[in-house]
Amino acid sequence: MSIDVVIEIANRALYLIVLDAAPLLLVSLIIGLIVSIFQTVTSIQEQTLTFVPKIIAVFLTIMLVGGWIMDNLSTFVTDLWSDFTIYIR
Repeated sequence: MSIDVVIEIANRALYLIVLDAAPLLLVSLIIGLIVSIFQTVTSIQEQTLTFVPKIIAVFLTIMLVGGWIMDNLSTFVTDLWSDFTIYIR
């Protein structure tokens, strides 16, 4: 297996990580921003207030896009295993 193949697999893996994590990170960012604006407007300075809405939002997002994430990951792993004989040469 050449270094080019290793770099290509690593590039695909990193791209897949970013692609699959993006919906969860965006939802967490948006909810955090909304809660921060709410805290600023109401002068509530409770640090733990952001955790519960973020946890609920991320959980709901996993429920919505979890199948898509799992499909991406299983396709990637299936591609890796199907080309395994090529990689060990």
